[in-house]
Amino acid sequence: MKKAILTINAGSSSIKFSLFGIEDNNLDLFYSGSVDIKKDHSVLKVIDANNEKIKEDTISNTDYSFLFQQLITFVNDTTEIIAVGHRVVHGGLYFKEPVLVDEVIIDQIQSLITLAPLHQPHNLNAIRIIAEKYPLIPQCVCFDTSYHMSQSSLAKLFALPRKLINDGVIRYGFHGLSYEYISSVLNSQLGEVGNQKVIALHLGSGASICAINHGKSVASSMGFTALDGLVMGTRCGTLDPGVIPYLMGEKGYSISEVVHLLYHDSGLLGVSNNISNDMRQLLVSNDPNAIEAVELFCYRAACEIGQLSISLGGCDALVFTAGIGERSPIIRQKICDYLQFWGIKLNSEKNNANNKIISDESSSKIVSVIPTNEELMIALHTKALCCKN
Repeated sequence: MKKAILTINAGSSSIKFSLFGIEDNNLDLFYSGSVDIKKDHSVLKVIDANNEKIKEDTISNTDYSFLFQQLITFVNDTTEIIAVGHRVVHGGLYFKEPVLVDEVIIDQIQSLITLAPLHQPHNLNAIRIIAEKYPLIPQCVCFDTSYHMSQSSLAKLFALPRKLINDGVIRYGFHGLSYEYISSVLNSQLGEVGNQKVIALHLGSGASICAINHGKSVASSMGFTALDGLVMGTRCGTLDPGVIPYLMGEKGYSISEVVHLLYHDSGLLGVSNNISNDMRQLLVSNDPNAIEAVELFCYRAACEIGQLSISLGGCDALVFTAGIGERSPIIRQKICDYLQFWGIKLNSEKNNANNKIISDESSSKIVSVIPTNEELMIALHTKALCCKN
């Protein structure tokens, strides 16, 4: 039976996974898929490396532990798992690189739950389930904050008392695995300009922008938590901190109600007046609230690009990635329309076809679409830590 590395990206409503075969020290994608958790059932979907459907089963169970058992059972029927790699959103001050899991690591990840309440509990749950059921399989955790550790102290600081800064209340940045992958392919995709000043936009349900110079993170739109920066599916993005005491003092919100508002009821969903948090649905809606939600998303992204260009001292290329970034020509066009003063111009035909290069030949800067591959980065890190022999 072939040996393989399993990568896990566990969330509240889905468990995304990939299976990479390891032979002669090389990684080859065997399968990928997800377990989508519905209200009263779940759906296990598996595709092969050619996007051909291998399996789609409806499971009359929504228990996280049970679903993991189903996933592992499928994987064990096809390969021998020699290691498992996990995406964990927040590494705090503890983690500057991927690490092997042990009880101390689990406790440290646990202590960071309040910094990423939408993600961290589910990331941790997946680690614990596999540790309990398969204690002999080594596990590696890869943190979305690690890539941004190269940023300068100025890029990380809030103007808060030094004691809070020393306690870790700083800007961390997120989507690091995505940006790490983009950085690793910039030269092969863009040539020499990939080694220069690049602004990458990871646009999906969660969204952020990163300034990259010679493959290193210089600054990011996200900060202490994954709430900061751009308008997202249900998250507010940048917010005047004075709104929080106003909501609690004048509107009577509790802390938990504020947290729920900012993480679950805001962003595209909130601005569209609860029409949807899905950009695809908003783009086909004629409702003024939906139209304005889309425009705000694009406007704020363009503003953030301008701000991050300061940290780079310019910009040589823009890269769009992730679900919206890779698949929505309209959003890319709207964002770039705000940047026409830079001399940026898209080629409509190339943009509509989601080509690798979508800028016009007359454009002052290269604009590109590069699909991200966070799973491959997790597999590479896991292989490096768990498969040294």
